[in-house]
Amino acid sequence: MLAVDNISITFPRFTLRNTSFTVADGEYFVLFGPTGSGKTLLFEIVAGLRRPHTGKVLINGKDMTFADPAYRRIGYVPQDLALIPFKTVRQNVAFGLHAPTFRPTAGKDVSGPGSIKKIIDDRVNDMLEILKIGHLADRMPAHLSGGEKQRVALGRALVVHPDLLLLDEPLSAIDEHTGNMLMREIKNLQGEFKITTLHICHRFEEMRFLGDRIAVLQDGNLLQTGTPREISNKPVDAFVAGLMRVGD
Repeated sequence: MLAVDNISITFPRFTLRNTSFTVADGEYFVLFGPTGSGKTLLFEIVAGLRRPHTGKVLINGKDMTFADPAYRRIGYVPQDLALIPFKTVRQNVAFGLHAPTFRPTAGKDVSGPGSIKKIIDDRVNDMLEILKIGHLADRMPAHLSGGEKQRVALGRALVVHPDLLLLDEPLSAIDEHTGNMLMREIKNLQGEFKITTLHICHRFEEMRFLGDRIAVLQDGNLLQTGTPREISNKPVDAFVAGLMRVGD
């Protein structure tokens, strides 16, 4: 579970004000709004990339507001994907499993370095198979399509078995056909892993298809939360109504 409690942060030209919401275990929650509304800033605070001036971020009931990102048990897919260009697909997917904070699955025999390597190899192979990119395992990122790069970034985020998955406009840089296909795959993966997910987007179709619930932001203010249907039927103001009508 994720709880964002009264988060605020102020810059000379922008303020994110007193923002609060919760994301239940296994829920797919979308931050929705136009460019410049504060979605990415709020996202970075949850990820531990920025520190708020006031408020708290709690993950599974634990105050993680000032914790290092490596200790938040988060899987993160940034908008630019941030694949390592000199590593293969397999090496990119495995990257987080080599971090000092990685802990093998409880109950496994991890009595030597060979055992750790087998756990890592098994996890990576399973993820490559789930995402249907096993045939790309030895390719470099420069030789992948946009959709293939997106799957690699998702695999890298999911393979560590995170408590929280953060997706920053994951479909913004790919064509509409590939994006629609990946939307379905992301939703299926999220359901299969039952992972609590926070997703940024500004596309109505993406928000409506993926979001169990959404939060609508404008100019640093959280205006309304609810299911896409609830907000479409009962928008809190004219701005929210206009956003929801755009997708009709």
